[in-house]
Amino acid sequence: MKLRFAALAALAAGLAAWPAAAQDYPTRPVTLIVPAAAGGATDSLARIVAEPLRKALGQPVVVENKAGGGGVLGMQSVAKTAPDGYTIAMGNIGPNAINVALQKNLSYSNKDFVAIGRVAVMPNIVVTQPDRPINSIRELIDYAKANPGKLDFASSGVGQSIHMSGELFKVMAGVDMVHVPYKGSGPAVQDLLGGQVALMFDNLASSMPHVKSGKLKALAVTSAQRWPAAKDIPTVAESGVPGFEVVAWFGLMAPAGTPQPIVERLNAELGKALADPAVQERFAALGAEPSPTSPQEFTSFIDAETMKWADVVKKANVQPE
Repeated sequence: MKLRFAALAALAAGLAAWPAAAQDYPTRPVTLIVPAAAGGATDSLARIVAEPLRKALGQPVVVENKAGGGGVLGMQSVAKTAPDGYTIAMGNIGPNAINVALQKNLSYSNKDFVAIGRVAVMPNIVVTQPDRPINSIRELIDYAKANPGKLDFASSGVGQSIHMSGELFKVMAGVDMVHVPYKGSGPAVQDLLGGQVALMFDNLASSMPHVKSGKLKALAVTSAQRWPAAKDIPTVAESGVPGFEVVAWFGLMAPAGTPQPIVERLNAELGKALADPAVQERFAALGAEPSPTSPQEFTSFIDAETMKWADVVKKANVQPE
């Protein structure tokens, strides 16, 4: 009985310390893990928000890249860290929705994290070579149906949003295309430019410079509505596949058990950062849009995304690498 009372007293003391911890937080640098290589959209967005967070928190926010396994390695490392607010992650659609649905033996689940808040959303873009005789999604569907299995599409790897955009398109358009995975978006785009593969559902930020220079031809964007950074490009949904939507998303997450006052503090400071016109301008240059949420809204969004991609994985019979 004494042990039980002692345990309850310790628990009460710990809970009472939470507000004080949040009030003092942070007293040392915060590490922001990016589960991707430097230079990509996840990394770029993380570095943009790290600066205003540093100013607001009064401590360095150190961006650390931990790439590998389609984002799995980085998120795995965060799941195992102390839930004290000093290690957070820039989660995204790959490791936190698609791979959770795709990989049966994943070393973590979304229950190992607490959502802080969504940061940004960005569509993919369907691109091909300028001289390829396919000029619209409707023409792409007609060609694919007339030539089953003869069209291939590149991706940055199995389980990435670029790959799963193609798989969702196959399911919803009723076409047979061959997936060609690469180790990263860079080499995939290079082979696309060289004509080694027919098309790609690439990140908007990656392919738009090639579209603007005339090296690639844009067929559609994958957002539900036309995207501000590409207003002249139709959506897949309006071009023959009603209801089609894929939006890559990015958001801050922390290990499960992180005190709620710290989560709320980080969410509030993130919201202020995303309202900054300078931050919004830098996001726009990447083709991204700020998309702030509460922690609860972000949690519900992640759950819905995981269910969506689990259904696509099942219907498309996608197998992990």
